Parts: sequence; structure tokens; C-alpha cells
Amino acid sequence: MTLQRPYQLLLIGLTTMALSACSTTPSSNISLIPTQTQDQTEKDGVFTQSLNYKHVKPGCTGECPRLEVKSLIFPGNSELTKLVDESLAHMTVISDRHPGYRGLKEFEDYYWATANNRDEVHLSARTRYRNRDLTVVELSSGIYMTGAAHGITASRFINWDNRLKTPLPLDRIIAPGKIKPFQELVRQAHNNWVSSLSEAREDRAGWDRMWPFQPAQNIGLTDQGLLVKYDPYEIAPYSLGQPELLLPYSQLRGILRPDYLPAN
Repeated sequence: MTLQRPYQLLLIGLTTMALSACSTTPSSNISLIPTQTQDQTEKDGVFTQSLNYKHVKPGCTGECPRLEVKSLIFPGNSELTKLVDESLAHMTVISDRHPGYRGLKEFEDYYWATANNRDEVHLSARTRYRNRDLTVVELSSGIYMTGAAHGITASRFINWDNRLKTPLPLDRIIAPGKIKPFQELVRQAHNNWVSSLSEAREDRAGWDRMWPFQPAQNIGLTDQGLLVKYDPYEIAPYSLGQPELLLPYSQLRGILRPDYLPAN
């Protein structure tokens, strides 16, 4: 079974779904980011139910491929429930020749037919932030191939507008014409993060050659600011996991659309 880097196909899939769904925009006079803390705002967020299971390939004995899912269902919100299900399936990204499974059930059928005995797939979804108007879901995948030195992990955010029932792509959150200054802020945050690493300080020039800055693609709205998250090997070695950069809202005025800035 051949696996590719899981975030590549997911990014294409999520962008396509988001752009096709984003035909209506909220009023720029309404802030969707309350000034309350996360604990307070989550009381007004959407209702969620857990979807957890561990499966072993049917009929297999001895060492067998395994699948673990820790996901979410959103009662009364079939659109978001479906998007999470489809997006987690896309994060598996099993070879270019996969049959285009559209959800976890179809992926599982394909996985049992193609997996090696010691393969494992772990998929999860959790709400990273939520309030009355927004639901931010973080999707994570861990794929462990037979014989590989270590697993391949990835994460992606879904920024969901509860009122419009649609995901928000990057260019819907960033104000028109502000992508370049936004990415410059990310670059500055990245530079500060690298400067804090002892590994990078030992040979900064060598670090920058090996792990150059990458523009932000995977972003999540939170109560504190805009979170940028990278997969292993994107901007740092595997040992540093999935780096996160937080851009405070105070730095983003004039860059984010007013809808996605706290009112005060």
C-alpha cells in the first residue's frame, strides 16, 4: 500500500468544497469573534456528539491492519457532519489510483482490501474553538505503514460559519488585497519561532536552507487570534511535530475582514 503526504490532497479537497459552498457572505458590520473567553463562548456553540470506534480487518487473525476513529457528529447539522466525515477520509490519501472514496465507510472498505498486516490509520476530529456563529474543527490523521521508520501525521482546520452553513476558505477570512501583508505577518511570527529554537540558533543559515518559511495555508480562528499550523517536515524536522504560530487579533486589524475580528 503506497501512501502520499496526507495534507496535499486534503488541501485540494477542502479548498474545492469551501469555494463551491461560499456563494454568500455575512455582513461586514457584524463581528463573529466575541470578546469573551473560549470557555464562555463555547457554551453558545453548536452541540456535538462523539463518534469513536476501533476496527480490525474482518476475518483477519494474528497481526492485522487497524483503524481507529475519534470523530464528531453535529446533530441537526448534516452539512458539517458530512464535511468532517469526507475530510477525514481524504486525509488518508492512499495512492493516486484509489477509487475516490467519499467518506469513512467507503475508505474503510478500500483500506481493508489494500492494507498490509501491520498498517494502522488513526483519524480524529475535535472542536478547537466555537461560539454561536463559528465552529472551528481540527482534523488529525496518523498513518503508520508496515516497515516505515515512523508514522505520517497531518492536521487541517475547518472554519465553519454556523449561520451560512458553509466552510470559510483563507481568502474569505482575509480582507481583499491583504493576502500578501497577512503572509508577511506569518513570516515574522515564523522568524520569532525559529529564533527561539536552540537547534536553529546553532546554525541559523543551515536551518533556513533546510527548513525555509512556507506561507500559511492551514489556519484556525480562535478566541485569542488566528492560529497557523504546519505538518511535520513543512517548516521543521519531524522531531518538532506540528508547529503552531498564533497571530493575535491586535496584529490583524486591517488584514482580516471585520467579521473575523473582535468588536473591541
